Amino acid sequence: MTRLSNAALADLPAEVERPGYDRAVVKTGVVHLGIGAFHRAHQAVVFDDALRSGDLRWGILGVSLRSPGVRDQLNPQDGLYSVVVRDGVADRTRIIGAVQGVLVAPEDPAAVVAAMASPDVHIVSLTVTEKGYRLDPASGGLLTDDADVAADLADLSKPRTAPGFLVAALAERRRQGLPPFTVVSCDNLPHNGARVRSAVLAMAEAHDPAMAEWIATEAAFPQTMVDRIVPATMPDDIAAQAATLGVRDEGMVKTEPFTQWVVEDHFAGPRPDFAALGVQLTAEVAPWEDAKLRLLNGAHSSIAYLGGLAGHAFVHQVVAVPAFKAFVERLWDEAETTLNPPPGLDIPAYRADLMARFSNPSLQHRTRQIAMDGSQKLPQRLLASIAARLDADQPIEALARGVAGWIRWQGGVTETGETYTVDDPMAARLAEVLSGATTAEDKVRAVSGLSEIVSPRLANDDRFIAAVVRGMGD
Repeated sequence: MTRLSNAALADLPAEVERPGYDRAVVKTGVVHLGIGAFHRAHQAVVFDDALRSGDLRWGILGVSLRSPGVRDQLNPQDGLYSVVVRDGVADRTRIIGAVQGVLVAPEDPAAVVAAMASPDVHIVSLTVTEKGYRLDPASGGLLTDDADVAADLADLSKPRTAPGFLVAALAERRRQGLPPFTVVSCDNLPHNGARVRSAVLAMAEAHDPAMAEWIATEAAFPQTMVDRIVPATMPDDIAAQAATLGVRDEGMVKTEPFTQWVVEDHFAGPRPDFAALGVQLTAEVAPWEDAKLRLLNGAHSSIAYLGGLAGHAFVHQVVAVPAFKAFVERLWDEAETTLNPPPGLDIPAYRADLMARFSNPSLQHRTRQIAMDGSQKLPQRLLASIAARLDADQPIEALARGVAGWIRWQGGVTETGETYTVDDPMAARLAEVLSGATTAEDKVRAVSGLSEIVSPRLANDDRFIAAVVRGMGD
């Protein structure tokens, strides 16, 4: 079947929403590192809205830091792809035209640096997942024993890491007399702007202290919070979309109606009129970030491990079970006490909205997708709430059960006997420390000894250990 392309737009069904602007005159104002499904369903939609408003400075050049998969999906389609919004009643399809093309960094790192150094580029954004920043979860510093980080610390002529590409491009802009771009992290990291700034400055300092000082003074790394559920696209989704469009769209993404982007209003140069595009600009992102990480993401991870172990493939199946739904509410009861809600965030309404979103059967959000990279996610999603509760001498039974589910997930076998691969950058290390553990307490103490995941403050707290052991037991 013919692929989606500029030439195919005119023949799409009338109900499909098209870009509505001249893509040929769009400038590339954004380079995005890690152009996966989440970016295409979230930030790219906002930049597409900016283009539709008549501000044609905000086209996107996507960069894959690893594989050519997204390049091979989008470049044959002139960068076009569809966003399918599923609300359980009807699907709505919109064609996004903001992406101008995709580069694969390992194939031509110099081209990526040159693109980021273009005078038209004002924003470099990232969705590279927690592990893509190459940061030590405990210290927040660069993982200097990582081979790619070590290579970039020694030589930036062919960068390998996200911090390396950022520093190489900023150095080239400085050499050309250009101002720095704004670095916008859109990953679920607490204090994501501060953390990527720290990584960039450490990398820059290793090469040129004067450049590091210039970046520290002139560049901007605003904090952000992003929220939209974007399940993995499956082959059946692509086939169904082809039947709808009459052309094949290899780059399609599916998502829910809800979307939220909160951004600290701190930029080094031009930006779109974000407020007019529905983005919430604020002086303080952290309270929004904490609410999302500890309520939405904490519940999602717990649902993924406990529901996945019980044999449920999708989130909506898990919360349809009364006992699981009641567990999520108890977890929220505990996590809610650790929050300092910002003005405008109604926690009871937010919780009700979350449960409705989790219950949406049309999303087909897979528990195993959420279960990936748990070692990188657990500290901010569950352990931070647990530490705050223990500091207040409050019980942690529901939160601890979520942690217990994650430990049990490392076994690679569901309660029904189905096997799976644990997809985590620390999977081998976790398997090693758990190999000699026989009792529930042995397992909890073995994992708690990994300071990269569990802080010594928690690992040495008998209340934490006991609560997680209890969660392991039934």
